[in-house]
Amino acid sequence: MIIGRVTGTVVADAKIDGLKNLKLMIVTPEGPDGKKSGDSLIAVDTVQAGVGDRVMIIDEGGSANLALNSEGLPIRTIIAGIIDEVAVTE
Repeated sequence: MIIGRVTGTVVADAKIDGLKNLKLMIVTPEGPDGKKSGDSLIAVDTVQAGVGDRVMIIDEGGSANLALNSEGLPIRTIIAGIIDEVAVTE
């Protein structure tokens, strides 16, 4: 899983049938310290996240499709949870 922050939404008037009822969000990966750590991704929102929320991302097609029970759809990335707190122990 990857930590990220929701930075926007994606609106598409035309989608393939399997994506029509799915909410798409723009997520920017971050490290535990909150600093950007990669390029933004489009993710299917499974937890009703909002812009500004810190989230857990699954960015691997097989796991994302398994979590959504959506085998055969072109889904690689999903938002799997909203993060309340990150604690790093050394």
